[in-house]
Amino acid sequence: MHSLRWKIAGHALSLLATVLLGGLLSATLVRLAPGFDTDERVLDPHLNAASVQALENARHRDDNIFYFYCSYLSRAAHGDLGNSVALGQPVRVLLRERIPLTVRLLGIGLGLSWILASTLALTAAWLRLSIYDAMTTVVSGGLLCLPAAVLALLSVLWNVPGSIAIALIVFPHTYRYARNLLVKVYSRPHILAARARGLGEARILFWHVVPTVMPQMLALAGVSVSMAIGAAIPVEALCGLPGIGELAWQAALARDLPLLVNITVLVTLVTLLANSSADVIGSMFRRQEA
Repeated sequence: MHSLRWKIAGHALSLLATVLLGGLLSATLVRLAPGFDTDERVLDPHLNAASVQALENARHRDDNIFYFYCSYLSRAAHGDLGNSVALGQPVRVLLRERIPLTVRLLGIGLGLSWILASTLALTAAWLRLSIYDAMTTVVSGGLLCLPAAVLALLSVLWNVPGSIAIALIVFPHTYRYARNLLVKVYSRPHILAARARGLGEARILFWHVVPTVMPQMLALAGVSVSMAIGAAIPVEALCGLPGIGELAWQAALARDLPLLVNITVLVTLVTLLANSSADVIGSMFRRQEA
């Protein structure tokens, strides 16, 4: 129990350090990107000289990236995430409005991908048919070769929900790992002995297979969250879905520094929480087995 607490504390410190460093690196990369100092709004003929000068001064305030990031952290500690330069709205409002859609897309997409991957992986491990294994390998390999943007475009052309596109992007990664893991476990001597004694497949699965593969599957679940978040950006941007992914795309095009920093911190935080939670829960399972 004591070692588990140290593990959780270590994950918490690592999460905090990574989030802070990720936000700083994001701000630095955006600041150094070509064209950061330009603003299309200054080309508006309806603006007077004072307005143009105000826009340029607002851009130059972010020249010192360390000053900007320290100011951002100070404001964020009080609940102020700043204002979007491109959209002219508080970042907190933009995130609050768009997070529910992205969470729904990710939840449905991850659920569908895991149901499909687990079903096919278990079937492949049970049947051990070369033809079936070859078919599923070809399908998953074909999906793995398709870029996320292509699957997003196909979902638009075929009028398929964006969650299906996310599921198809995540599925080949989860299936291949789960299939190899289950095949390896089903070939172990104690599983073969249980089958020889006439134990049912359901009992073998829930009493012998699931406890063995659970830590590795939890680690895969944490990684799949990262893959789904990465897939949500092209899917939402190309499908016109008003979620965090589309917001990140708009912020990148406009080089919206406050918005990009907040999105980077949010994505990093969610990804690390998913992976850290999977690692801690997996450690608990391994302790129970020991």
